[in-house]
Amino acid sequence: MIARLQQFTTIAWLLGALAWFAWAWSHQHRLAAVLGTLLLLTLHAAVLGLELTLQYFASRRDPVQPASIPALLKAWRAECITGVRVFCWRQPFQHRLEPDHLPSKPVAAPGVLLVHGLVCNRGVWIPWLRELRGRGIPVLAPSLEPPFGLIDSWTPAIDAAVRRLHAATGRPVLIVAHSLGGLAVRAWLRNGGDPALVQRVVTVASPHRGTWLARFGFTPNARQLRLDSPWLQALARDEADRPHGVPLSCFFSDCDNVVFPPSVAALPGAENRLLRGWAHVDLLDAPELLEAVLAYAAADGGAAAPAAARAAAGASRRSGTAPGR
Repeated sequence: MIARLQQFTTIAWLLGALAWFAWAWSHQHRLAAVLGTLLLLTLHAAVLGLELTLQYFASRRDPVQPASIPALLKAWRAECITGVRVFCWRQPFQHRLEPDHLPSKPVAAPGVLLVHGLVCNRGVWIPWLRELRGRGIPVLAPSLEPPFGLIDSWTPAIDAAVRRLHAATGRPVLIVAHSLGGLAVRAWLRNGGDPALVQRVVTVASPHRGTWLARFGFTPNARQLRLDSPWLQALARDEADRPHGVPLSCFFSDCDNVVFPPSVAALPGAENRLLRGWAHVDLLDAPELLEAVLAYAAADGGAAAPAAARAAAGASRRSGTAPGR
């Protein structure tokens, strides 16, 4: 659905710019033709600029040291390019370009499940799919729907993907989740996901406490993403009462144009890693992020809790009691 929607918006955007140019030029409004076309083609840059302006003011009192204006401008420039590449090319037209990679028999390395965020599909992960498959690492990147429903509606598809990877590798799965995808994975663990099947969860620019920008969204999942929304508070309470025991690593940025102020992307008790200077989607291109994920995948379990302990935590959660109670 997202691919079709973004195919339509991309084609309509380009045709609209072309139609304006042709009409204005044919009526001898040549300056208006050029300026109007440039305006239409840079609307996304204006929107990104507005988001980062809001981020600048909303993050002034955040515990994380705010980004400088030059850093925000640099992030804006990079996100302008990345945004067009992702939302106008990879997701609408190339989302099936890179296949998943599942071994025919169990392998030594854990599989990696890539979970996208809001208004995205598996196309956002094309460079990751290519890199992981090239290294022989099993990887699965499903496109999750419905795109604008409740966050919990993604949990059955996440459960199926985790079990499919675990069956293919015989190893606990390393989950890497971007933006809203990180909350969907937490919801899956809360709603009965088996922690024994998971080595670690890595969230990237995930609004764990919501985001200031979500106040302008009115879809069901956007309302859940509002700062300290009732859904987010209930999720945090459930995790405190019934901990799943899965290690979490939260990567976030001080220049995120969607998830801000920055500290909302960190979680108490998690390995929280601030990568300065990256915008929301562009953060997926950070070399430090890929290096960390490859290190987790190569760590043969790394800092993950023993499978038996996670299985016990999962059993206690499914019985409705917290471990030790």
